[in-house]
Amino acid sequence: MQDTTVEIIKDTTPLFTNDTIVFGILMLALGFIFYTSSKEKGFWKNFYGVVPALFVAYFLPALLTTFGVISPEWITVSATGEASVGSTSLYYMSSRYLLPAALVLMTLSIDVKGVINLGPKALIMFFAGTIGIVLGGPLAVLIVGSIHPEAVGGEGADAVWRGLSTLAGSWIGGGANQTAMLEIYGYNQKLYGGMVFVDIVVANIWMAIILFGIGKSAKIDKWLKADTSAIESLKDKVSDYSKKVDRNPSLTDLMVLGAIAFGTVSFAHFGADILSGFFTSIVNGIPKGITRNIFTFLDSSFFWMISITTIIGVLLSFTKLKSYEGAGASKFGSVFIYILVASIGMKMDLTLIFDNMWLIVIGLVWMSVHAGLMILVAKLIRAPYFFLAVGSQANVGGAASAPIVASAFHPSLATVGVLLAVFGYAIGTVAAILCTVMMQLASVV
Repeated sequence: MQDTTVEIIKDTTPLFTNDTIVFGILMLALGFIFYTSSKEKGFWKNFYGVVPALFVAYFLPALLTTFGVISPEWITVSATGEASVGSTSLYYMSSRYLLPAALVLMTLSIDVKGVINLGPKALIMFFAGTIGIVLGGPLAVLIVGSIHPEAVGGEGADAVWRGLSTLAGSWIGGGANQTAMLEIYGYNQKLYGGMVFVDIVVANIWMAIILFGIGKSAKIDKWLKADTSAIESLKDKVSDYSKKVDRNPSLTDLMVLGAIAFGTVSFAHFGADILSGFFTSIVNGIPKGITRNIFTFLDSSFFWMISITTIIGVLLSFTKLKSYEGAGASKFGSVFIYILVASIGMKMDLTLIFDNMWLIVIGLVWMSVHAGLMILVAKLIRAPYFFLAVGSQANVGGAASAPIVASAFHPSLATVGVLLAVFGYAIGTVAAILCTVMMQLASVV
């Protein structure tokens, strides 16, 4: 008997699909947030005393997506039943153009010696985050599997543990590592979208919690009994320098800042294309297998773009261009960062939490193990919340979100997030393989 089952495709077109309009909506939202957060008394003063402005900048676009006003991607069904896929380019624009521009502008005033003086706690917390992801995967499989075995089942290419391997790659390294894990373990690509969905939902929920905690960092540091003297010393030193060179920027100043920012973006993209192409040929020359996939991050143009931008920013901090901090370099960088935050928030549809519920549960348990271990280690070594937040996002969020979290504490600290995230690229595949081996064992227990 012939199967006549027809899949019904739902039209998910949002109210606004034009990127120009959507960008304007995001900017209006950010303007509203900054205007209200500047109020010195009344409701908004009390509101932002509880909820950080950075969190609202992330959450408000998520609400707009949830209620169908805007969307990162959608399906439009015509009157004749033909379906077409649409998407926004705003996140790509923000992460590829504005993020590197922000990084170089924020790094102009960096105190390299001060960053070094932050000590080893940043690395310790980063590795604690990595270990939390490696252990969290198999523990989540064991816990959820004991409650609902079907959630961690599947055979061959459909085995759930194979799909979860891509989450391990993403949450320790980034997109390149995630793709490497997909290739290593051969997960069914028709089911891969479900894992990407879990990645987006769980990682964004955790980032929202991290951002909310930034507003409570003083209380958290007190509970952790953390020594924040090195961080405060660095912030004070950079702030003092900013006040020393502060000036009312002229049109020339603004044009030079634009040249520094987007000239760097241009060079970083140019260099990234060359280096990623060069390493692609080298990586492809390695026989297929684990060794080859360990080095796949080297053919990622995003990895090289971020690395080149950071190096240029550090080098420029030793030149006279550093004085352009007085013309508002880090302020312009912060504007770009907030636009990136809004575009990331836009990717979060809160209603999707109720789809693929058991996979979401696995992800939430997994992330809880990661968070719990980081809190424990931070408590033991008395690490400030800054190191906990940035160390976590360097793993889970990568180079796109770690600088956001770091710069929320102070623009000069954005580079710390970048350096840790880049390090995550290097170890992401190896650590993810270890995690996957344990998840495979846990799935058959």
